[in-house]
Amino acid sequence: MIAPGTTGSTRNARPPARGSWRRAALVLLLAAGQAAASDVPLRVPGASYGMRLTSLKEARFRTTVPQRYDFSCGSAATATLLTYQYGHPVSEADVFERMYASGNRAKIRAEGFSLLDMRRYLRSVGYEADGFELPLDKLLEEGVPAIVLLNDRGYRHFVVVKGLRGHRVLIGDPARGNRAMSRRRFDTLWDNRVLFVIHNRRERARFNQREDWATVPPAPLEAGIQRDSLRNATVLKRGHGDI
Repeated sequence: MIAPGTTGSTRNARPPARGSWRRAALVLLLAAGQAAASDVPLRVPGASYGMRLTSLKEARFRTTVPQRYDFSCGSAATATLLTYQYGHPVSEADVFERMYASGNRAKIRAEGFSLLDMRRYLRSVGYEADGFELPLDKLLEEGVPAIVLLNDRGYRHFVVVKGLRGHRVLIGDPARGNRAMSRRRFDTLWDNRVLFVIHNRRERARFNQREDWATVPPAPLEAGIQRDSLRNATVLKRGHGDI
């Protein structure tokens, strides 16, 4: 669970007992396990607090539009691109309805939307987009996001590339929300090497935004135990005749 901030009011200056804090913390943890996005009251002797809890799932979809159907990742990715990367709010339902109405419906139901469907829709709202065979680093160089098609063991899925940092790629996944993966893993899944990007209205493009990265912090590997330090805490097994 993520708690973005706390608000509270103190009724007197006397600090509550340690046991009260522990009981309150336990209540808060139990509430957090059930809360999706709610204000959880926290009361201890002499004080009253409120904490806004947001589930990790909700946090990851804060800047990514979720897909409504199994075959609608294309419309959700397009809505994500416009809404959060270009500041042009649209709903997935609106994108879906318009692309579905003007596309090959039987093919869409069987295979999902295509880049051509997305291109037609984007042009209808004032954006020119095309697919380019370019290295991923070009996005960082130009500061623009892109829609890409990933192939995970035969499952083809559109996602939005939102940022690049070192060896990590940040994507807006309509099925799983914001997530980061290693560059090596991304390159394995991105088998067609096509970047679908908007190439006009560049001044509106948003890439590598702090709020997008906030939900996918890297693992604190540097805080792990060094293997060579274990010998300082290892007790050797006693042999025959040892005391």
